[in-house]
Amino acid sequence: MSVNKSTKAARGSVQCENTNINLLKANDFVADIIRKEMANSKTLLVNITSSAGSGKTTLMQKTAEKLKDKLTMAVMVGDLETERDADRIKETGIQALQIVTGGICHLESQMVHQVLDQFDLENIDLLFIENVGNLVCPASFDLGEDFRVTLMATTEGDDKPKKYPRMFLTSDLMLVSKADLLPYLPFSVEAVTKDAQEVNHELEVIQISSINGEGIDEWCDWLVKKVDAKRQS
Repeated sequence: MSVNKSTKAARGSVQCENTNINLLKANDFVADIIRKEMANSKTLLVNITSSAGSGKTTLMQKTAEKLKDKLTMAVMVGDLETERDADRIKETGIQALQIVTGGICHLESQMVHQVLDQFDLENIDLLFIENVGNLVCPASFDLGEDFRVTLMATTEGDDKPKKYPRMFLTSDLMLVSKADLLPYLPFSVEAVTKDAQEVNHELEVIQISSINGEGIDEWCDWLVKKVDAKRQS
């Protein structure tokens, strides 16, 4: 019996869909384990997402400089290749570990869980996951985080929330980064905020610049409040 091409394509589509469902179920299972471990240690876990080049690593450096005397912090960094970002963060004096994905465009919970034993969680107040730069794939993968924070750089254009809605729907805070470039770019903070909050009406927004320091104190205050709440939970 012959099978036509459309039937084969349909079967392939179903198999692919089933594989994706199973992958996400497995990911969510490990994410729940991570969440329980973070609850036991009272460590706040924050997943930082964005497009490539939005300023995540520079923000991690600036945050470490501001808060390392108040909080014990660490960062795990996801990237396709090299350990350059982790090396930059280590220069601030905090622990950083690179997860090299070898071409995978996002971090998965199993990748995170495999390296957790390299951190002394009982003595870490705040653990960041700097995710792979990508507004698509990371949106689907729960990493056991308490909060997901997405950077929206002024250099990207202000139309991204409606083009990549899942990322903004699953985020708790949007940081409009590289605000120091606003005078030179056709970017509207009002427009990007409106679109993002239409996707997710509970989304908080802070405008920041890691270069001139705009909004960094507000961002750090946000983190400190979340850390305090986690300790008291």
